[in-house]
Amino acid sequence: MPREVISTREAPEYPSYSQAVKVGSTVYVAGTVGVDVATGELAGPTVQEQTRQSLLNCRAILRAGGAELSDAVMVHTLLMRPEDADGIIEVFDEFFPDVRPPRCVSKLGVERPGILVSIAMVAVTD
Repeated sequence: MPREVISTREAPEYPSYSQAVKVGSTVYVAGTVGVDVATGELAGPTVQEQTRQSLLNCRAILRAGGAELSDAVMVHTLLMRPEDADGIIEVFDEFFPDVRPPRCVSKLGVERPGILVSIAMVAVTD
């Protein structure tokens, strides 16, 4: 099955990997941080601000691949500080009010200044 690289300027771009790849009706979104593309800066110092922006970035990437957040079938959240787990749940409830996709949370293994969260997801459109 052919693979289609998904890219949008509405989300942070990474020189070493694709924002997403679509295979058939499945979109695989890479780990996406809470950088606001309008400013090039992190959305804020809190896990809630960064989670919100990360989910907005994921939504933009999914839309570029013909999907929506409601099509998500798995979300993998990487946290710098495990104690921030409640903060991400608070924001996830805003973006997934009805059907909450399965989710796993791991510790972010690579330390980058100021980054508290990275979100990857898989969505299926049929």
